[in-house]
Amino acid sequence: MCFHGRNNLIETIVDGLDPIALIIKADFDEPGVHFFTPANFSQQVAFMQHPKGKKIDAHVHNLVSRQVLYTQEVLFIRKGRLKINLYSSQRRFIGSRTLEAGDVILLCGGGHSFEMLEDTAMIEVKQGPYAGENDKTRFQE
Repeated sequence: MCFHGRNNLIETIVDGLDPIALIIKADFDEPGVHFFTPANFSQQVAFMQHPKGKKIDAHVHNLVSRQVLYTQEVLFIRKGRLKINLYSSQRRFIGSRTLEAGDVILLCGGGHSFEMLEDTAMIEVKQGPYAGENDKTRFQE
């Protein structure tokens, strides 16, 4: 199941009540600050667009203890195209999406696999420290 918002430029994919992915298409462009994730997510994703001259106060982030149980990852597609297959936490196939240069995806639950449709470059951001192979369980599609 998925929900589209803001002219189909934002897609939230859920399985029942479980969030699976959030896709922000490259063409999303609205002034101001738009948080797409709920406050309880371990990765917070927002789009920010400010006019010339806007200042954001200098600040540091406070030491705050947080408990992270599941890895959530954000991918920024820099160039190329890829197909992502999305799965429920029970490894049931949910659907596929094609991501292109400029798109962003938050993988917030369930499982996923990738197939590069073109030479592709992306940046991945996720919680650390990296746990190596203990961080994931591989399965057959």
